[in-house]
Amino acid sequence: MSTGVDPAITLTKDDGWWIAKDTETGVSSQGRTRAQALDNLDEALDGYHGDGDEPTDEELREMGIDPENNQSGSLDESPLFD
Repeated sequence: MSTGVDPAITLTKDDGWWIAKDTETGVSSQGRTRAQALDNLDEALDGYHGDGDEPTDEELREMGIDPENNQSGSLDESPLFD
């Protein structure tokens, strides 16, 4: 879905990190190098567009998430976004 904005990527450097932002979607990512920032942006855009693989139960556990009790909910109810 297009927002009517000409697609472009901006690259800025802040405090030793490169920040890449897709102006059409507003998705951004960062990396220690320009190449890392752009690679990370590609991955973030894949997620934004619904591409990519869901994490495995093992990957969830490594992130501290119990896959047996993993439920989506409102961001407003999440303690992470207070």
